[in-house]
Amino acid sequence: MASYRAFGIVSPADNSVHVEGLHDYRPIGSFSFLGRFRVIDFPLSNMSNSGMDRIQVYVRSRPRSIAEHVGSGRHYNINSKRGKVQLLFSQDSNQHSIYNNDICAYSENLDIIERMHQDYVIIAPSYMVYKQDYSELLDSHVASGADVTLLYHRVDNAKEYFQNCKVLNVNRQKGVNSIEKNLGTSKERNIFMDTYCMSKEVFISLIKAAHELSSIYTLADIVNIKCKDLDIRGYQHKGYFASLLSLSDYYKASLELLDYNVASDLFRPGWPIYTRTTDSCPTKYLDTAVVSNSFVSNGCIIEGTVENSVIGRGVEIKKGAVVKNSVVLAYTVIEPGVHVENTIIDKWAHIVHVKDIRGTQEHPQYIKRRDTL
Repeated sequence: MASYRAFGIVSPADNSVHVEGLHDYRPIGSFSFLGRFRVIDFPLSNMSNSGMDRIQVYVRSRPRSIAEHVGSGRHYNINSKRGKVQLLFSQDSNQHSIYNNDICAYSENLDIIERMHQDYVIIAPSYMVYKQDYSELLDSHVASGADVTLLYHRVDNAKEYFQNCKVLNVNRQKGVNSIEKNLGTSKERNIFMDTYCMSKEVFISLIKAAHELSSIYTLADIVNIKCKDLDIRGYQHKGYFASLLSLSDYYKASLELLDYNVASDLFRPGWPIYTRTTDSCPTKYLDTAVVSNSFVSNGCIIEGTVENSVIGRGVEIKKGAVVKNSVVLAYTVIEPGVHVENTIIDKWAHIVHVKDIRGTQEHPQYIKRRDTL
């Protein structure tokens, strides 16, 4: 980081968000992504690569998978002497409670936030995939003299996508007039990436103000209200961006990264995406295997046909089975003669008797974890 220091906060998804199927077993941050990553690896790697070595990860419900994956945080290349990745929890872990939001979690851990030595904080979501150098964001924030800087991405497909996201209404000077929900009424929108940069003092004052005004206000709610009183600026993000707030978002992001040009916009030399490594033997391709344009993780046995798909670790695709345009999570077994298309298959599923499973590109089919079909 430049001469300024910031600590990082990785925030959980809003309670109003529910990703069909996948979300029943784990928070979005621990969704498997491209076979070998978890979604939370992206904000943590952005922070680590930006020189931040004190990071707080907030976990709201079903903490096991996040706690297991993040662990001590050493695999994120954090300075082992000074640095620390800290998992913080909120007491109200009822995942559908309107009170269990980000402000509630920050309030309960306010003493820890107040003890941080850094003058600034960068808050990033655990449910979006993008690359961003936060030191550039911080430098821009300090130079502008703003109270809060919000990261946004300009899109021209806001009618079809980003339905659960918020949008920024920005004036010509990049000042933010308001934050509102994307209602899908306009194609061109500034999608708010739920990423904030501000001083620690401003952050603490916003937490207290939100708590006083309403028990269920979120950080976005209080920032929206303060647009009139504070200097709140927008900072435009360039490059690959995906928000994983619905099953079709997750499906679309997984498959569009099979395009080398799209993937090379996210995975840059000199900007590694760190993850917990799982050592296993390489994938075995038998004589009958036909594989094209796919990500295939290690430990698989492929005898059938795989096209345009993401295959997780330890998956078995038997002879005569066909998998097209699908995301298959770890340890799934697909038996001979099964045809799977436009489908997301959760971990440890076993597809034996049902020979034809097809969704559509807009509405992918979802097969539950540990299910036998």
